[in-house]
Amino acid sequence: MKLINTRPAILLSFVAACALSTAVFAAEDIKIGFVTTLTTGGAVIGNDQRDAVNLAMEQLGNTMGGKPATILFEDDGFKPEIGKQVTDKLIKQDKVDIMAGYIWSHVLMASYRSVVNADKILISANAGPSPLAGKLCHANFFSTSWQNDQTPMAMGELLNSKGVKSLYVMAPNYAAGKDMVAGVERTFKGEIIGRDLTKWGADAQLDFSAELAKARASGAEGLFVFYPGKAGGAFIQQYTQAGLQSELPLYTVFTVDSLSLPKLQAGGLDGVMGSEMTLFWSPDLDAPQNRIFVDGFREKYGRYPSFYAAQAYDAINLINAAAAELDGDLSDTDAVRAVLEKADFPSVRGNYTYGKNHMPIQNFYSRQVVADADGNWSTKITGTVYENHQDSYASECKL
Repeated sequence: MKLINTRPAILLSFVAACALSTAVFAAEDIKIGFVTTLTTGGAVIGNDQRDAVNLAMEQLGNTMGGKPATILFEDDGFKPEIGKQVTDKLIKQDKVDIMAGYIWSHVLMASYRSVVNADKILISANAGPSPLAGKLCHANFFSTSWQNDQTPMAMGELLNSKGVKSLYVMAPNYAAGKDMVAGVERTFKGEIIGRDLTKWGADAQLDFSAELAKARASGAEGLFVFYPGKAGGAFIQQYTQAGLQSELPLYTVFTVDSLSLPKLQAGGLDGVMGSEMTLFWSPDLDAPQNRIFVDGFREKYGRYPSFYAAQAYDAINLINAAAAELDGDLSDTDAVRAVLEKADFPSVRGNYTYGKNHMPIQNFYSRQVVADADGNWSTKITGTVYENHQDSYASECKL
């Protein structure tokens, strides 16, 4: 009688059972897709966001609502078509529970339907294009940042309070740049005597000498600019080297921040010192979670976080609030949405609420570039421009 060795078959069955068990366990983990820019000149922003997300997850013990949670990062390459491709991958192939990220308005606009049409929640950690706040608003879209126009609207009010009567405006020629210009023009009571919208994208314009010469010759009392990321550093360098700080005071939004200031300080470009900006947040904002965030970020990475990081950090903690209330089950989009709408989580900006378009209703502050106690260039809040401000497009949202 021939004996059959069944041990290999038993072993294979055991391995298969373990694999199945592991697959089931993995399927029950919370998976968050996070689209940002990790290559090209925009990577300086994306890396800051990724660092903040990793810090938030570390502080949460890499769990949400009692379940293991994983962040799946994808690089949009600064291009709308790539952003949509990786968004589709995260939704269809990786089957994430929820989506977050999105630095650029044109990338978000190309990607958001892939998420909301799949009945998933999308949380923008930066981009706030006006269509998504207004006529194209969607119940599944949320923001932990702002609507694009709000920060420059606050700047317009700040300029009015300072008695500035004329302004030269510069911004990149894409959705957010146009929103920034529209925002400052909506509230500024003086005259816009010059306007330049420069080339944007993966090959964005970084030489602003011609535009700066026009601004100098215009006779404007102030220069308003919006240049995020690498372009911001290039602009400030050229503005300072041109000696314009004594002729044309600089007012910025999303340009001078914790990403650019260390490089500007290393280059001795002190023309930026004392320049003013507006924003919803600052490293010195006196909110309990902000102190935890800023201290933790500086300890882990050795630098101040930017507002991009603050928004990404809030996005993770907002998702965690939903997971905690729903016992780690994010499968019911209606239930997740109901929790998110309460904005009941420890935000770096303190308490805020959501409008019907799911854009934050929050304070906006004036800030100034200063040196901290250790001599590091940073920003400090100098006043409150808006309290509990709602964006101008909420009335167009039909939710």
